[in-house]
Amino acid sequence: MTLNGKVVLVTGASSGIGRAIALAAAQAGADVAITFRGNARGAETTATQLRATGRRVEVLRADMTREADIAGLADAMRDRFGRVDAWINNAGADILTGAGGKLGRLEKLDLVLAVDLRGTVLASWAAVDLMRTQGGGAIINMAWDHVTVGMKGENPILYSAAKGGIMSFSKSLAREVAPSIRVNILAPGFIDTAFGQEEASASWRREVEARTPLGRWGVPEDVAGAAVFLASDAAAFLTGQMLMVNGGVVM
Repeated sequence: MTLNGKVVLVTGASSGIGRAIALAAAQAGADVAITFRGNARGAETTATQLRATGRRVEVLRADMTREADIAGLADAMRDRFGRVDAWINNAGADILTGAGGKLGRLEKLDLVLAVDLRGTVLASWAAVDLMRTQGGGAIINMAWDHVTVGMKGENPILYSAAKGGIMSFSKSLAREVAPSIRVNILAPGFIDTAFGQEEASASWRREVEARTPLGRWGVPEDVAGAAVFLASDAAAFLTGQMLMVNGGVVM
């Protein structure tokens, strides 16, 4: 798969899955813009890795809860690149680790709805407005594999509210903006990012491996490969689809 000649925007790319997607896009031949909110050092680390591929890189600061910041992303892509071929809404609230993990239930709900759900909706609208002026493009939004089956627990319930909304919104948007714009969904499962590395107990890690038909936790690069596919012309006849990158935990 190639993204030669394409321009890709990845939100929330200062670490983890977003960083892996941005790097995979650059390695596939795309020029890349990345966003961050607070982790400037992480964003610059990502940018350094991207520049090593020889591709053009732009780093943009954006708070995905702020409508003005999101509108500014579309303006920046138009001004700096002239277009965006794939807009990947990866940015999400962390309610599992760090300060986010210590919030109360209502605070977590407000945060994940504001960043993940509302932010994705606003960013998707901004992408659509830009892509319509340029004749098309691809939008990729991030859901979660368990929105189709459910999972008990406070945090899974909260994520289900936001990520389930993203899934439903994206499918309806795909119908609205076809045929010139494709909208698809990535739904990662258990991916070995900060939570898996820092918070998950050894027994929980073993349980996840036992529940996964492919026998391991996913890594950010697994999600990145799927993102490059959906952004590429190889996925030209896919829209409104949710691709679960989860080793088969949910089928």
